[in-house]
Amino acid sequence: MFVLGVETATWVGSVAVVDEDGLIGECTLNLSATHSGRLLPTIDHMLKNIDIPFSKIDALAVSIGPGSFTGLRIGVSTIKGLAWAEKKPVVGILTLYALAQNCFGSETIICSMLDARKEEVFASLYRWSNSQGPQKLTLDMVISPHKLLQDLLEKDDFLQFVDEKVIFIGDGIERYRSLFEESLGSRAVFAPPHLNHLRAATVAFLGLEEIKKGNLSEVNRLTPVYVRPSDAELHRGADKQNRK
Repeated sequence: MFVLGVETATWVGSVAVVDEDGLIGECTLNLSATHSGRLLPTIDHMLKNIDIPFSKIDALAVSIGPGSFTGLRIGVSTIKGLAWAEKKPVVGILTLYALAQNCFGSETIICSMLDARKEEVFASLYRWSNSQGPQKLTLDMVISPHKLLQDLLEKDDFLQFVDEKVIFIGDGIERYRSLFEESLGSRAVFAPPHLNHLRAATVAFLGLEEIKKGNLSEVNRLTPVYVRPSDAELHRGADKQNRK
C-alpha cells in the first residue's frame, strides 16, 4: 500500500510516499513563503522521481494542526481536493502528536512545541510507550511560554512531573529556549535542530497505521484543528461586540 503524506503546518513543508516496508521518497523545503504555489508541483516532482504515478497511490494523509492557519488550510484543502477527484481514502494526523514521534524511545517527558506567534506556542505533553508510541498527557493547547513554564513548575496537574526531565521539541524552541533553560535548569533537554521539524514521512506512516486499523477520516468532515480562533474570527467577534 502506497500512502502519500503532506505536512504544511509550519514554514517547513514536506511531502512523502511510504509503504509497509518504509520510506520511498520525501521532499522537504524550508522557505519563508506560503505553500500554495509549490505544494502540488512538489508532489508531482517527487512522484516522477520515485516513478510512482498518482493513480498508484492508495491513500492520503495530511497534518491537520495545530499550526499555521494558512499552511493548514492549504494542506488540508489540497488533500481533500485530491481525495475527492481521485476517490482516495484520507486520514488526518495531529501535528503535535506527529512531532512527538521524533523523540522515539525517550525516557523523559516530551513537550511538542510550535511557535504560534503573538508570544504564544502550541504545545502538548507526552510520555513515550514502547508499545504504543507517544501517550498524550495534556490536551493540545495554545499558551504563553511563561504560562507553560509556570504550569510545569507549579500546576497541580503537572506536579507528578516535577522531578522529571522534559525534552522540548519543535520550532518553538528556537525562540524560547533560553527561558526554559534559565527556569528549569538541568530538567530541560532540547532536541537537536534537525529533529525540530515535522516530517511528511511521519504523517504518512501514522496515516498508514490508522488505515490498517480502519480509522479513515470522512473527506467532507476533514478540517484543520486550529486550537485558537483565527484573526478573522477575532475581528468578527470584536465587530459584533462593538455593534451592541
